[in-house]
Amino acid sequence: MSKKILVVGNGGREHTICEALSRSSQLPEIYNFASALNPGIKKLCKEVFVGNIMDLEELKKVAKKVEPDFAIIGPDDPIGIGSTDALRELGIESFAPTKANAQLEGSKAFTRNLLKKYNITGSPNFYVSVKKEDSERKTFFDKFDGKIVVKADGLLGGKGVLVEGDHFTTFEEAEEFAKKSIEKFNRVVLEEKLLGEEFSLISIVDGKTVLDTPAIQDHKRAFENDKGPNTGGMGCISDEHLSLPFLTQQDLSQAHEITEKVMAAIEQETGERFIGVMYGGFMVTKNGVKLIEYNARFGDPEALNILPILETDFVDVCERAIEGTLSTIGKLKFKKVATVVNYLCPNGYPDNPVKNVPIQIAENLQETENQKIFYASLGEENGEILLKGSRAIGILGMGNSIEEARQNCEAMIQNFSGPLFYRKDIGTANLIQKRMDHMKEIRI
Repeated sequence: MSKKILVVGNGGREHTICEALSRSSQLPEIYNFASALNPGIKKLCKEVFVGNIMDLEELKKVAKKVEPDFAIIGPDDPIGIGSTDALRELGIESFAPTKANAQLEGSKAFTRNLLKKYNITGSPNFYVSVKKEDSERKTFFDKFDGKIVVKADGLLGGKGVLVEGDHFTTFEEAEEFAKKSIEKFNRVVLEEKLLGEEFSLISIVDGKTVLDTPAIQDHKRAFENDKGPNTGGMGCISDEHLSLPFLTQQDLSQAHEITEKVMAAIEQETGERFIGVMYGGFMVTKNGVKLIEYNARFGDPEALNILPILETDFVDVCERAIEGTLSTIGKLKFKKVATVVNYLCPNGYPDNPVKNVPIQIAENLQETENQKIFYASLGEENGEILLKGSRAIGILGMGNSIEEARQNCEAMIQNFSGPLFYRKDIGTANLIQKRMDHMKEIRI
């Protein structure tokens, strides 16, 4: 009898998770608990339950119907409110951390204080403020000549961070956001602004072992040349060496070591083994690799680069993480190809996106070995595919080089039309060279 797996969430990340599960030699039955029907996920699942994924009682009702062998919680919000804990009450384990361990993503202050308490290198200078009126915020701002970052101490869908020069220039602007964060989350974190190149190193962990996936670079800004507002991520790249052109092995080793130490520290702090994904957002600086933040789940779009090229059985990976036996896998195996992901987004995204407008998809559209499609914020009504306001379709191109992967991605994008846009510069030689030139300056 095949295993039953319950996947919570309905975005591009969850479509990718379901696709990876469907390739397992164990031929699992996949069930989906979703806030909306994703047409891509629907094709891969035995049954889809549409409801409120933020309602833990509703989650438990679905779980009682399915009786899964285990669950995978995709998005940050259901993880943050304790979906893993709720399912554990029914005797169902999850490939996702508990509510206590999800603080690693949910609270920037928790993570900074954790690194400080356990003497883990990688943090910039920081200050946690808990008072609405606090003169120390101005002191911190002045200490770094205004070159700071202000972070809301809670989940805001990837939009809770303001960076000097990009989002504010004056103390008054930074202070306004700081006060809003304190009103909403009771805390705000101020950090020294780092200079360098960002990268993501997403690791699968079981509390004892850290298994890294390929290094990825996300592109957060909505428009070409890193302009415009921040988004959940417009697309990502990785190269044929399962890394990035501007990274060294030492950079990756430093990031891996930080994750190992943080994984051990959080168990000491909460008394609970961290199970699932530790997604480290890092920056290479002239003083080594620094931690920007952790997420407690697969990134979206990063999952679209990583999971489709995973050759190790994903069901096996999840089960061993839950059991605490990841070490028996050795290393995760991936196809040695470059990847470029681009998200097609509704016009106006992220600030004023068009909604409930149909898009057109080419007839008889077929994925190829090097071109994959992952559906995200879409709805299916009366035979039409409608935009629902957020990133709509993730397109993955693969190839022997980033340029070849980009061309494959670009060719597949031509099959979609409607009020859509995407960043045409992701994976281009010019943008990659810009990153490499920047790193040469940093490393001098």
